[in-house]
Amino acid sequence: MTKPKILIINASRGRAEGNTAEVLRLAEEELKPHAAVSAVVLGDAGPEDVLKEIVKADGLVFGTGTYWDSWSHHLQRFLEEATATEGTATWLGKPIAVFVTGHSEGGKSVLSRLQGVLATLGCLIPPMGGMVYSLANQQAIARGGKETEDLWSLADIEVVCRNLCEALKAGKKASWSSWPVDRASFAKVWIKAGPV
Repeated sequence: MTKPKILIINASRGRAEGNTAEVLRLAEEELKPHAAVSAVVLGDAGPEDVLKEIVKADGLVFGTGTYWDSWSHHLQRFLEEATATEGTATWLGKPIAVFVTGHSEGGKSVLSRLQGVLATLGCLIPPMGGMVYSLANQQAIARGGKETEDLWSLADIEVVCRNLCEALKAGKKASWSSWPVDRASFAKVWIKAGPV
């Protein structure tokens, strides 16, 4: 049986050397026994090249840091460039996992917003399909205590990856549909200057 293809997309500003890269390396270790895993760094590859790799993938893993309550500028540019592919086979029904890193707070809103964007493009979000790992979490967990059980930890990477692999199995049985999308004029200027 052929292993599914999973593409890891590192969208962090730190590229291959940052905290997000460390989380994605751990995710890759979890996924390798179950899938053929490849990776791309958004800061080092153009949007067209990344889209070509996404087309070949069965499932996707996104990773980004948290920058001023949002994802990286690399990811923002990529999502804008990918707009015309909404609802196409590039995305439709492909299970995703999302990992967000950050120093303190704001990562959960980045995670939720990014999952929302990816779902609108056409992706499938598995249960427990994303997590945020922060320096604040790491420091609290190191201090210990029962109250830290509710914080995301590096051990939760295994859960996210396992559910991604389960969704890959389930997604093969589905016949997904897409709503109509304006592919011709989505960038058209519709505001016309005139008297106020």
